[in-house]
Amino acid sequence: MREAAVKIQGLTKAFGANNVLRGIDLDLPKGQVTALMGANGAGKSTLVKVLCGVHPANSGDVRLYGEPFKPGSPSEAIKAGVVTVHQSINDGVVPDLDVASNLMLDELAGGDGFFMNKRAIRAKARKLAEAIGLDVDVQREVSELGLADRQLVAIARAMAHEPKLLILDEPTSSLSAKEAARLFELIDRLRAQGVAILYISHRSSDIKRIADRIVSMRDGKISGVFEGETLDYEGAVKAMLGRAMSEINLDIPTAGEAILRLEGLALRADSKPFSLDLRDGEVVAITGLVGSGKSELADVLYGQARPAGGTMRLKGAPYAPRNQAVAIRAGVFRTPKDRASNAVIQGFDITKNITLPFMGRHSSAGFINRRSERDTTQRMVEELGIICQHQSDDIGSLSGGNQQKVMVGRWMAEASNLLVLDEPFQGVDIQARRDIGAKIRETAKGRATVVMVAEMDEAVEIADRIIVMGDHTIKGEHRNENIDLDKVLAQVAGAGESEQIHAG
Repeated sequence: MREAAVKIQGLTKAFGANNVLRGIDLDLPKGQVTALMGANGAGKSTLVKVLCGVHPANSGDVRLYGEPFKPGSPSEAIKAGVVTVHQSINDGVVPDLDVASNLMLDELAGGDGFFMNKRAIRAKARKLAEAIGLDVDVQREVSELGLADRQLVAIARAMAHEPKLLILDEPTSSLSAKEAARLFELIDRLRAQGVAILYISHRSSDIKRIADRIVSMRDGKISGVFEGETLDYEGAVKAMLGRAMSEINLDIPTAGEAILRLEGLALRADSKPFSLDLRDGEVVAITGLVGSGKSELADVLYGQARPAGGTMRLKGAPYAPRNQAVAIRAGVFRTPKDRASNAVIQGFDITKNITLPFMGRHSSAGFINRRSERDTTQRMVEELGIICQHQSDDIGSLSGGNQQKVMVGRWMAEASNLLVLDEPFQGVDIQARRDIGAKIRETAKGRATVVMVAEMDEAVEIADRIIVMGDHTIKGEHRNENIDLDKVLAQVAGAGESEQIHAG
């Protein structure tokens, strides 16, 4: 066991009568990546907030390289060398400032950069960006960047502090495979330099690539520590959930009539056309690397983009939505991939976040039927297992996983012809993923369902059929029975040739 950069003993934290952390004993070794897993409510977010100075502990002892560590604020934690990159990208960047100002923000706010001119700020910012391989114009406003580049800006900003402990909360949830590989290389360099890294994730591919050890939390306690040459991921999941991972054994029904038929669809002028039938009662997972075309297909289905060629027919009638309002009227619903920027309505309560797109359904003679809104929300809270005090709670008071359930519940609360779920499991734990997946399958009859996923285990858990996309076309189709995962993964990686271009 290496020297502990951080040593935690008997740490407790309660909010009123709710004991969230109940005697945490944990070492975070220098030069190692500790993956932290825990279901919603396990206490992992509170543990992170104690370490980064957001919440004070009620009792217990934390030591950083042998010295007492009790930060009174995030800035105190940062000065001591404990730096956190949060899952919510907007917690780590200021969208209205340019990249250079974001990268140098802490130095400027501390007064150290008072006499620096813009040229000097940009020069230092470029050096920081180059250090992690961030290829972006530092004069661009962060609001103009895509989600992945915003994530990398937040990480680059964290690197400026030369951290002793770096906490990364679901850092690859918005990154492409290439960008994730760049992040992993950076983590490898930091590990070699002796930095302790706490990596919060449930993605098996991330954990198997980067972790030296896995720590599981359950009910406010450490429920398991797994290390050694072969990390026991399944054992860690069992410790996290309190039960073994059940073998996936989906009952794949006979698909009904085609709800949506794509004929010779070309997403781009230079991409290979493909055809695809999406059928009643069927759940189809579409997987592929970032840039494979799956999000572009979702845009076309939802009226946010026009295809370069081909036709679509919805329940036998021509379908060519000019915008998303037309798609919604046709019964085509979509949950967007970027929950924080494009889905959650901050400042609104849970009820309004679920019912807002369908106010006509909850209104009569110009008056809102509050009871109808409450009944719909309560049904979604119960069916999806949304953890909240009351449906009038502000959406911002919920954990990321519960916010994601609200976003899925928004579009599952009403009947649809086609439900397009773009990365519905992003940032949620394994139990929440299974809750959402079970509800999607239970309600599949009467519509076609498409789920865009980046992780293969997510596809296998939910789908009747798995479609692999690459180069903005279909690379392969697989019924989810005795599936050859090696073949699927080869197609995802681009090693497989295009096949079965008419799917369904």
